Amino acid sequence: MSKMLRGNATPIVIAVVAVLVIAIGITLAVNRSKTEPVMMEDKQTEDAMMKKDEEAAMKKEDAMMKKDPMIKDDTMMKDDTVMQDDAMMMKKGSYEPYAASKLALAEKGDVVLFFRASWCPTCRALDADIQENVSAIPDGLTILDTNYDTETALKQKYGVTYQHTLVQVDASGKLLKKWTNSPTLAAIVTQVQ
Repeated sequence: MSKMLRGNATPIVIAVVAVLVIAIGITLAVNRSKTEPVMMEDKQTEDAMMKKDEEAAMKKEDAMMKKDPMIKDDTMMKDDTVMQDDAMMMKKGSYEPYAASKLALAEKGDVVLFFRASWCPTCRALDADIQENVSAIPDGLTILDTNYDTETALKQKYGVTYQHTLVQVDASGKLLKKWTNSPTLAAIVTQVQ
């Protein structure tokens, strides 16, 4: 009789173990799906905080410049040499975080929005190449690092459906040209009209 019970118990034990394994797998999957949106929200909160810190630093710098007696001196500002230096500084190419006010830089040159996602390997590679070669950005070209994950209104405005998209705009924000997958700064420069 005990042999008969052991023979019948084996399939039952296997079935119980299988049910437990499936239940644990489902529990882990549900818990993981609950934490992923939280991680995305944390990243968005972190990005927003970084943006606020950058804006605060810029305001502080502006306030310091206004207090500087050299900047208040109107005669210095009227000096032709200083004005030429200012014009050259504005023409110098740059790579900086996106801000709507920076679109006005297109009046004096070219502005390209680089829709970049931190999780995108090709975006990270291009970002690294631009940063390594920032001094090679041609005069008058401004590349604006635009967050693909948070700038949803801009993505919609320019029809951006893929990270690693570049959009050249004029000073009013009108799309001039759109392309994807430039692997290097040099490739971006060749695309600019």
